[in-house]
Amino acid sequence: MFMADSPAAAVGDPDALARIPTKMNRFEPLSLLAALSVTTSNLGLVATVSTSYYEPYNVARLFASIDHLSGGRACWNVVTSDHDETGYNFNREGLDPHALRYERGNEFIDVVFGLWDSFEEDALLLDRESGIYYDKTKHHTLNHKGKHFQVRGPLNIARSPQGRPVIAQAGGSEPGMDMAARTAEIVFSLASNIDRNRDFYANVKGRMPAYGRDPQDLKIMPGVVINVGETQAEAEAKVNYLVDRMHPDVGRLMLSEFLEADLRGVPLDQPFPMDRLPSAPKGSRALFEELVDFVKSGRTVGELVRHYAEKHTGNGITGTPTQIADFMEEWFETRAADGFILMFPTLPSSLDDFVRLVLPELRRRGLFREEYEGRTLRENLSLSRPVNRFAKGPVTA
Repeated sequence: MFMADSPAAAVGDPDALARIPTKMNRFEPLSLLAALSVTTSNLGLVATVSTSYYEPYNVARLFASIDHLSGGRACWNVVTSDHDETGYNFNREGLDPHALRYERGNEFIDVVFGLWDSFEEDALLLDRESGIYYDKTKHHTLNHKGKHFQVRGPLNIARSPQGRPVIAQAGGSEPGMDMAARTAEIVFSLASNIDRNRDFYANVKGRMPAYGRDPQDLKIMPGVVINVGETQAEAEAKVNYLVDRMHPDVGRLMLSEFLEADLRGVPLDQPFPMDRLPSAPKGSRALFEELVDFVKSGRTVGELVRHYAEKHTGNGITGTPTQIADFMEEWFETRAADGFILMFPTLPSSLDDFVRLVLPELRRRGLFREEYEGRTLRENLSLSRPVNRFAKGPVTA
């Protein structure tokens, strides 16, 4: 379960915002995942936390706690944030420059990783006879002193069930891809074109050896919006039903937010005003470029609004179970994806349709598991267990 988040309320047209409950009324993700951790048994729990507005010690402690509570199913989606509105809530004059956010973000991750290594794997003795709870020689102080952070440590919670929680990221910029190659284990991509995603896949994984990492320890997972029906006509009817009922102000707001272009008052039947586009996006570059290509083909604002509504999280696939399985198989077999972040237009009905119609076809092709391979998220993703930097030799978990 992937929880996107921003520690700020949305801004824009108040009339449009009043129609979008998810923009103005949502749980803080770590609190929600803590609750879910004790009511689920297999679900991976992914929470988004920004390195720009938290402190490393807090993040290390929070995610380690959720990993313990869930039995090893926690994942931190690392973001550096990309909207000025967030900065206004944290004593900032908007958003820090892109390069500074990634510089801070990289150091932030290093500190968190160091704190997660505070206890070695076998540090807890739990020796009743001696009364010794842990081996003091296997509990380590970090003493980090860097440009952005000074953190002594150690962390006051034992090493987590996964060694450390899984790390996810979604950056498509050069600094973002470098950060992913150095630290991430899941990358959420937004390219809606298979060739672009193949290039992205090869680019990010190709950077990993320079950081001493095996490309198998990173899973590229494009976001896919699934619209499935028993027939193509049924699937298309489901999409049209939803898009036709989207208020024009909501469509403009969604598009304006992503493109950072104020479209209020622009008639839907007019060509898109290219002069309102920023020179570079703060969000996903891949999706931004895909939308710009769409606009350059002479489409109107209304056509772009509809296109974005259908595919705004990246890929949108509408069709029969066989067509959707074909799509996923091609991306997987041709190294455009290692898996997918599945998104559904309506819940629970769209998810139920996927489970009922698509999963059997994927299983028939040998593309989806019949049961879980392990007990932790890391094991189920076939990710290697991280080695504690302070350990003097291998330890069996």
